[in-house]
Amino acid sequence: MPANTRATAYPTTFTPVGALDVGARSAFIVRTYWHLFGAILAFTGLEVLLFSTGIAERLASAMLGTSWLLVLGGFIVVSWIASRAAHTATSPAVQYAALAGFVVAEALIFIPILYIAQAYAPGAIESAATVTLLGFGGLTGVVLWTRKDFTFLRGLLRWGFIVALVAIVSGAIFGFHLGTGFSLVMVALAGGAVLHDTSNVLHHFPEDRHVGAALELFASIALMFWYVLQIFLSRD
Repeated sequence: MPANTRATAYPTTFTPVGALDVGARSAFIVRTYWHLFGAILAFTGLEVLLFSTGIAERLASAMLGTSWLLVLGGFIVVSWIASRAAHTATSPAVQYAALAGFVVAEALIFIPILYIAQAYAPGAIESAATVTLLGFGGLTGVVLWTRKDFTFLRGLLRWGFIVALVAIVSGAIFGFHLGTGFSLVMVALAGGAVLHDTSNVLHHFPEDRHVGAALELFASIALMFWYVLQIFLSRD
C-alpha cells in the first residue's frame, strides 16, 4: 500500500500561503501543480521504462515471492524520509531529491499490482487512472471553489489510516483477504486525504515549499490510484 506518510516541520516563523496576496498565492499554486504534473509524468515514464525493458517482470516476481510486510515496511521508511526532507529542507536541491526519491519509491511499489493488472485485467490500468484523475480533479475543485479549510480532517484521517494499516498487517499475517469493501473504504480515505492535503497546501504551506506541496499531493493521488485499481481488479 502506498503510504501517505508525512512529517511536517516548518520554521517557527513564516508566512503561510493563505496569508499572501492573490498574485503570490496564484504563483505558488502554479508552481505546485506544475511540479505535481511533472511527478506524475516521471512516475508514468519510469513504469513504461521498467515494463518495456523486462525489469518490471523480474522485480514483480521477486516482490510477490517475498513477505509483503517487508516491501510495505521499506516503502513506508522511504516515504517518511522523502516527505520529511521535502517539508523541512530549505535547499531546492534537497527538496527535488526528496520528490524524485518518492516518485521512484512509488514506481517500485506499484510494480506488482501493475504487473497483475497488465496480465489479467487489460484496460484496468487506464480505467483506474482516468477515475483517479477525475476524482482528484473534482475534489481539488471543491477546495478551490469553497475555499474551505479541510485540515480539520487530520485527526480522522490519521486514525483511519492507522486502522487500515492494522488491517493490512493482520491480513498479511493471518492470510485473510480484505476484499472490495476495504478498497472502497480506502478510496474514501484517499479522497479525504486529497481534500486535507489540497487545503493544507493552499492555506498553511510556506511559500518556498512548492516542491513539498507537490510531493504531498502526489502521495494522495498515488494512494487513491492504488485502491481504485484494486477495485477494478476485483471485478475480474
